[in-house]
Amino acid sequence: MTQKVALITGSSRGIGKATAIRLAKEGYDIVINYARSKSAANETAAEIEALGRKVLVVKANVGDVEKIKGLFQEIDREFGRLDVFVNNAASGVLRPAMELEESHWDWTMNINSKALLFCAQEAAKLMEKNEGGRIVSISSLGSIRYLENYTTVGVSKAALEALTRYLAVELAPKNIIVNAVSGGAVDTEALKHFPNRAELLEEAKTKTPAGRMVEIEDMVNTVMFLIGKESSMIRGQTIIVDGGISLLV
Repeated sequence: MTQKVALITGSSRGIGKATAIRLAKEGYDIVINYARSKSAANETAAEIEALGRKVLVVKANVGDVEKIKGLFQEIDREFGRLDVFVNNAASGVLRPAMELEESHWDWTMNINSKALLFCAQEAAKLMEKNEGGRIVSISSLGSIRYLENYTTVGVSKAALEALTRYLAVELAPKNIIVNAVSGGAVDTEALKHFPNRAELLEEAKTKTPAGRMVEIEDMVNTVMFLIGKESSMIRGQTIIVDGGISLLV
């Protein structure tokens, strides 16, 4: 696997960073993408280089189609191929539905939903050069249930999951397998922006049937399963990793 390449968007921290490092340990060369956190992206890159893998760091806001095209042009120039695309970058305005403005909606939908479509288009062009690839997106339970202040993100993740189904069918003839992983509350940097963070964490800790809340490694393990050959007949699915909390009324 010494020549395989993986792109993880939003990979300077959190689930994206952990996925990038795991893929590097599995022998992939890595493309780190970030929008703002240059120092964090470079720290992640240094960790990957220490594992003996090649790494390309690219700044690109994936909510902008022109920036997406530039990102994939750099990947093509540096590596000439792409085998795995983990659609992890996410953002969103956390407000009640009645307080949302058009700019909040557009910002969230662009980064969380539109990005998957236009990144997948570019990724597919590189993947079909090498007989296929894998696309895995990161979603959340807000796509299927109500979470306080989560309207824009929840709707954008629902769109992401629907798009996952469409891409899975249309890219199947190119041997590109598309799925998503939806997580319960994970204590990452992103969760610090939630006004009700403490309540979310407390609920996850006390109510999750598995007896503990979801950790970053639980998400990464599922991403790695969907990238592996054992999951080749799983297509267009969203795998929920939440310790069973979404089963509760």
